[in-house]
Amino acid sequence: MVHEIILRNIEKPRIKSLEEDLLWFCDSFAFSSGRDIENTATKIIFSLLDKLSNEEEISSEALAGDLDIKISRVNHHLRNLNDSGLLYRKKRLIYLRGGSLKAAVREMRKDSERIFDELENAAEEIDFIIGIKNR
Repeated sequence: MVHEIILRNIEKPRIKSLEEDLLWFCDSFAFSSGRDIENTATKIIFSLLDKLSNEEEISSEALAGDLDIKISRVNHHLRNLNDSGLLYRKKRLIYLRGGSLKAAVREMRKDSERIFDELENAAEEIDFIIGIKNR
């Protein structure tokens, strides 16, 4: 499974509010970036969290209906959110990884640590082969 985790160091909102905190969370992971000028990914996450808090089952069709956007756009963003490691799909339903935002972030952290461990080991081997001494 390929994960692309993007982290941006953005200052936390000075004003404490659920909406501002969620926007900061999404912006920190660059969920709405690039061509997503309407912040569709962030809107999907907001809707997903709302449905989860009400213990509703979530499908891409339901999200598309709630947000009044085409299912193809929803599925595009859901694929990206799945690739980031935030959520996963089982058949037609969508689940937040670990069941909560905190658990999802912990799992994403573990993913990134495994990647960095592998990169560090490869870098050490490359340094050794070409004769660069580590301090």
